[in-house]
Formats: sequence, structure tokens, C-alpha cells
Amino acid sequence: MYVPPSRGGGGGAAGGGEQPRVYQVWRGSNEFFLQGRFIFGPDVRSLFLTIFLILAPVLVFCIFVARHLINDFPDHWGVSVMVVVVVFTIYDLTLLLLTSGRDPGIIPRNTHPPEPESIDGGSDMGNGQTPQQLRLPRTKDVFVNGVIVKVKYCDTCMLYRPPRCSHCSICNNCVERFDHHCPWVGQCIGRRNYRFFYMFVFSTTLLCLYVFGFCWVYIVKIRDAENSTIWKAMLKTPASIVLIIYCFICVWFVGGLSVFHFYLMSTNQTTYENFRYRYDRRANPYNRGMVNNFLEIFCTAIPPSKNNFRARVPVDQGLQQTRTPARGFMSPNMGKPVGDLELGRKPVSWDEPRSAADIRDLEVGLGGLLDEKEGRIAHASPDLSLPGELVEGRAGMHSRRSSWGHRSGTSESMDSIAVQMGTEANWGSISSGHGTTSSTH
Repeated sequence: MYVPPSRGGGGGAAGGGEQPRVYQVWRGSNEFFLQGRFIFGPDVRSLFLTIFLILAPVLVFCIFVARHLINDFPDHWGVSVMVVVVVFTIYDLTLLLLTSGRDPGIIPRNTHPPEPESIDGGSDMGNGQTPQQLRLPRTKDVFVNGVIVKVKYCDTCMLYRPPRCSHCSICNNCVERFDHHCPWVGQCIGRRNYRFFYMFVFSTTLLCLYVFGFCWVYIVKIRDAENSTIWKAMLKTPASIVLIIYCFICVWFVGGLSVFHFYLMSTNQTTYENFRYRYDRRANPYNRGMVNNFLEIFCTAIPPSKNNFRARVPVDQGLQQTRTPARGFMSPNMGKPVGDLELGRKPVSWDEPRSAADIRDLEVGLGGLLDEKEGRIAHASPDLSLPGELVEGRAGMHSRRSSWGHRSGTSESMDSIAVQMGTEANWGSISSGHGTTSSTH
């Protein structure tokens, strides 16, 4: 069904008969704010932890360190220590919001699988196969800068992913130039926000180094003012010691991440490709040279989003969704163990032997129960001739029993059998009463 339960946010099809907006019926796992203007991942709550880990040390630095350094520099240069850390923190948080609150490059889902003319299997039609017997190929080969690259079919989004695209199991979307899903920003990192992600990580590294450095400056000024040792000066400002330890730990994390992504950008790789394909062992079709790789990341225009989350959902699109199951083309995974290959769930086979055995046991049990019931009716009134309607009903019941394992309407068959059993029981009681009345007369 195309329209799942509406997310909170008001105003959709309920008001004035208007169609809901795209963000209200979005089939991914994303969270939307300000009526679809901001899109976050399902783990958006971790964003508040990240903001706290940035703001808390900066506030401690401003109160216990920068405030005392204002008068320690000539020509009021001490004020700049406070101004720079505040401005840099605002800049860092802005990059964080640009990374986590925008579309990372989500590819819209198809409403139905690809049409047969777009499948590289047209020759199969000449072998006597019907469209219902066609199966979409699991992968396709495309050329990227003269190198063959395989693109995979996504069962969830019903499309062949473009090169460098992957399906995020957390957000449940196919993302262009998928790098990874970052829990610290609560969003996928892809084509449209990778630039801001790296700038955020690198600016956070610089902020840690800035706080770390001026904490040592403050300790040195205390030592020089009191003519004491560095250890005694450190005891005079415990806040500086805490900030030094905190920044030292953080800079290994964000600094190491900055260096790693600097290497990835210089070779035009993504995190996903680096761990999966190992381009250091084979040719990278996307590598254009170090300078061009950096220009591609930082100096090219960011493509517009392919999703208008605030647009109204067209009526015909919803109708196409309801007609989708009627199409006869098979997914690449039809006939294979059932499971979400993108989400990594444990597969369950269609022809599970245990399930088939349970159905056969149920069929035998119901068959014995029906035979027993028919025997009681025959004993109570051996010469009773049933009306034509009941005979037809009983024939239909036996035909349903014989095809129990071949039809999927199990619940309907059980209900029909129960009705027939009740009807036969009523006829038995009528025939018994009839026999008693005859003997009395």
C-alpha cells in the first residue's frame, strides 16, 4: 500500500480533501522537521549528544580560561581569544546541521519494477517464455571511464542502483555516492552532504586543537606570573587540565577521521568502496588525479535533490502502487530464500518443509473430523436425502480439501469447512427429530 500511517506533522489528506505531502507518506525510516524542510535519519537523537560534546567544553573554556586571558594580551588582543572560539563553534554547528539535516542524495523509489524492454533478456522471449516467466537479472554491467562496473538491483526500491550507489539499511533508502551512515550526525553521508561532513570533521579537529593550545597558554601564564613550576600552575586551573585531557582524546578520533577522509578524497574513494572493493589492489575507475578529485568534492555544484518532500502526492502514483502486485515480472530473489537482502535479515525459505508438513497434518486432521461427522449423520438417518444445495456445498468442500496445499487462501477454506460442518450438524438433528416423530405416530 502506498500510503502508510501518516507521520506527525499535521495537515495532510484529512484537511479539506487535499492529497498528503511526500514527507508524510515517506517509505524510508527518516524523520522530518518543519513540515519536510529538514530530513534526518532515524537515529537523529544522537545529534543532541554530538552538540553537547561540542558545546560543553567550549562553555567551560570560555568561563574558566578565555575570560582570564582577555587582559593578558596587549592592545586588547585577549578579546579575540573569546571571539574566535565562539565564532568557530557557531561555524562548526552550522556544518553539523548542513550535514545531518539535508537530503544526502536519496534516489526516489520506483512504483513498479523495470519494464521488460529495459531488461537485457529480450532473447528469452523467443524461447517461448512469457513475461510472467521473466526474471530481472541480479546485476548489470555498465562502463565507467572504460572500466566495467556491476550495478545491482535493489528489491526495496525496485531499481538498478547507479554506480557508487548503495542501500542504507538504517535509513532504508538508496543513496548516491554512498559513503557510510554516521551515527554521530544521525544521517547518511552521500553525494549531497559529503562536502559538509568533511568540513565539519576537520573544523572540529581545529576547534579541539585551538582549545587544547590556549589551555596550555593559560597554564604557562600562571607559571610566569607566580614564578612556580608547571605542575603547581596546573593545580591552579583544574578546568584547563580537564579540557587538555578531553581535547587530547577527541583529537585522535576526529583528527584520525580527517586524515582518513583526506586520503579517500585524494584517491576518489568512499568509505564503503574502500572496505568493500579495495581499490589499492585494482584500478579505480573514478580516480581522476589528486587535484581533480579535490576539485570534484569542493568546487563542483551540489546537484539538486531528486525528492520534493513538500510536494503533494499525485493521485495516479497511489493508484500505480496498488496495481503493482498484478505485474508478472519476478524479482531477482523470487524462488530464493525469503529475506531482506539489503537489511541483512535471516532468510526463510518459501518451501519450508516444516510448514508444508504442518499444512498436511492440518489437512489430515480436518479430513478425519469431517469423516467422523458424516458418519454420525449417516447413523442417525440412513435414508435421509440431502437437498441439492447441500450436496453442491459438500462437493465444493471436498474440492477445497483436496487442493488445500495448493492454494494460499487457507483462512477462507477453514471458514467454509466450519460453516459446512455446522450445516450438516443441523441436518442431523432435524433427521433425528423426524425419526422420533414417525415412531410416535
